[in-house]
Amino acid sequence: MNEQDMLAMYEKAGALLNGHFILSSGRHSARYLQSALVLMDLNNATELARELIKKVDASTVDMVVSPAIGGLVIGQEVARQLNKPFLFTERKEGEMQLRRGFSIPEGSRLLVVEDVITTGGSVRECMVVVREHGGVPVKVLAVVDRAPGVEGRFDVPYATALTLDVETYAADACPLCIDGGVPAIKPGSRGAA
Repeated sequence: MNEQDMLAMYEKAGALLNGHFILSSGRHSARYLQSALVLMDLNNATELARELIKKVDASTVDMVVSPAIGGLVIGQEVARQLNKPFLFTERKEGEMQLRRGFSIPEGSRLLVVEDVITTGGSVRECMVVVREHGGVPVKVLAVVDRAPGVEGRFDVPYATALTLDVETYAADACPLCIDGGVPAIKPGSRGAA
């Protein structure tokens, strides 16, 4: 499967949206990728996970972790295909945490899996939690990188299946807001930034 096939998968699912969006980072954009619409088809999840696991040596990974909510479906599917335990971090009162009885054996090597990355904030928060619990993040995988030119987001290697350079704007410098045409909406999983 190549990038065009993956992009077509998003388009067919109605998951490549145009308008005025507030991203989970608080930045604004005229394009939004709603991976949940793609991943609700389990065949798509299987295919995308298959593409991601080509980018990791399974012998270097003990567990798979994802930040909730976006990374849950693809993270679990990657873990299933790698035959590794899966856990996730989630926000409680605005702070990323490891809950639900999950634990990380000291020194375990974790693969961090996300659906879409822009600034990488959720992934970095997830990695902090992994380290606080004795784990070692070894690599980040994401289905889509919507800011491929951004350097230094992570202190471990990362790879994505699809890159889509989507321009984003600080909220106070957003031309879509300045135009005043289409109101901004927040389609993601976090509350308004």
